[in-house]
Amino acid sequence: MKRRSLPVAAAFAAAATLLLTACGGGDDNGKAADEIAGADQGTEAPTKSAEPSGAPAEDKPDGVDVSLPSDMNLVFDWEKPKDENEAAAMSDAANFFRAIYRGVDKRTSKDAAVTAYATGEGLNYAKTQINAWIEGGWTATGTLRHYDVTTRSAANGTSVEVAFCADSGKFYGKEIKTEKVLETDPSIDDFDHYKIIMVKYPTGEGLWQASKVFVETKAAKCQ
Repeated sequence: MKRRSLPVAAAFAAAATLLLTACGGGDDNGKAADEIAGADQGTEAPTKSAEPSGAPAEDKPDGVDVSLPSDMNLVFDWEKPKDENEAAAMSDAANFFRAIYRGVDKRTSKDAAVTAYATGEGLNYAKTQINAWIEGGWTATGTLRHYDVTTRSAANGTSVEVAFCADSGKFYGKEIKTEKVLETDPSIDDFDHYKIIMVKYPTGEGLWQASKVFVETKAAKCQ
């Protein structure tokens, strides 16, 4: 069997229409190759938590709680880029994924973190992922590692592509009712490559939101 936990695979299947698989073909050329898909994507107002959560300050960037339970570990082995916008976009791309798994833990796709760090198709992606876990009766446990990050700014200065690998080989689903951890064997399915289009929220506060999500599953280049 595949090492990827059953609910992770199911969540991807449920979001098939939103997983815009990134292809390595040679269709891009000239000017089009330098453009970032979704660079003109608009933003939606983030909704912040109405009450303090008690989370430490480092778990509440932008005043929004993105803390996770101790057994749900998201690791970002990323080096901070020199460009200020790219660094901020990269940081909030990580918060976007924290928000998704916070939603999984809290059993809701309406958590303040989700609406703070996602907009447009990115928000639809996050909600679909969270709801797939909820409907399956699963939560997550273990370590999900993100690495080999690159950033690329659009000419308009308001969007950044954040691309990276993810290894879910030690990240498992866990049945809510039985607390059974659904471990499987290692496989290429453990590896995914993401391209997240982050757009700047127009408030001057440095908040970036995921507006589009492109995923290449079974990514051999991430092994």
